[in-house]
Amino acid sequence: MAFDRNTPYNELPNLPPPGFIESPEILKQLAKAARYLGELNGLCISLPDPQILINTIVLQESKDSSAIENIVTTQDELYKAATEDDTNNLGAKEVLNYKEALYVGMKRLQDQQNLLLTNTMVEIVQTIKQNNAGIRNVPGTSLKNAINGEVVYTPPCCEDVIREKLSALEQFINDPEFSSFDPLIKMAFIQYQFESIHPFPDGNGRAGRILNALYLVQQGLLIQPVLYLSSYIVKHKTEYYQLLRSITEKENWQDWVMYMLTALIETTQLTAKKMKAMLSLKSNYEKQLKEVLGTSFSYDLLQLMFTLPYLKIDLLVKKEIAHRQTASTWLKKLSDADIVRPQKIGRTTYYINFRLMEILSSDS
Repeated sequence: MAFDRNTPYNELPNLPPPGFIESPEILKQLAKAARYLGELNGLCISLPDPQILINTIVLQESKDSSAIENIVTTQDELYKAATEDDTNNLGAKEVLNYKEALYVGMKRLQDQQNLLLTNTMVEIVQTIKQNNAGIRNVPGTSLKNAINGEVVYTPPCCEDVIREKLSALEQFINDPEFSSFDPLIKMAFIQYQFESIHPFPDGNGRAGRILNALYLVQQGLLIQPVLYLSSYIVKHKTEYYQLLRSITEKENWQDWVMYMLTALIETTQLTAKKMKAMLSLKSNYEKQLKEVLGTSFSYDLLQLMFTLPYLKIDLLVKKEIAHRQTASTWLKKLSDADIVRPQKIGRTTYYINFRLMEILSSDS
């Protein structure tokens, strides 16, 4: 049956794509992607305390993945919100929910014998959206061109069909004997399939990108979900959606796989560069903090500076790093030494690790 964009695509084929053969160009790009991914994983393994830097990298991925869905927040809004118990900034709140969903997915991966299951996907979307959304169970969902309202794709309907598609996707993800393709090529397949099943009313794109990162962890290619893939997709967003459509309408898998491998190459290089720069800055700051704070030097304070670039007195007190007066004294000394820069927003003064923010904001 020919594809009809106005009709639910219940005939969406299960993976792997029939007849797909890796071209020489794909094999060359695959080898390059695997090499850079291995280097990034080695860097993650070498970190003395991975969570210090990984939190900030994951927040960057969360920000860019949300931006693909037109959920926009600035770096300043995001990192300021990350220090709060709650925030009124809806964009920042959705980004923080994405970060939380990624960590939820990691926890479920550990709890479920390294399996990526439908119930994990459901929990990820519920965490992103902060609701009890489940699998789509009513007809009428279609994806439309934002400019002219034209239907460009109608995903499978309804819940029984969607669960059947997800069950087949589960098998493809979790059963290594089911397909002999390289995991990086399979990751590209999985991304398309999840987007095409479109199992939830909202949050599918973000959930699919979290699934990418979790899949690489499941496959032992990354020890932490630091895949910063969305930075590439943001810059090549039109092509991203065009290539998804090209598979559905023309079975053009070759260009899609090349796109995803190129995204992997560029983003693993960028992520590794950022992490090295952050490690170098942290080492320099450790020396400076010891000079500025003397015998009251706190390694916990140094760690916090690289976990949350926006500091405030209340945050140091809440984390039990220092009492209020000590926290105030420390931050004043760091400000006088131009290690952090104060910024008063409303009644609160934030002390910004501005050099770290410069690293995080760089896209090259």
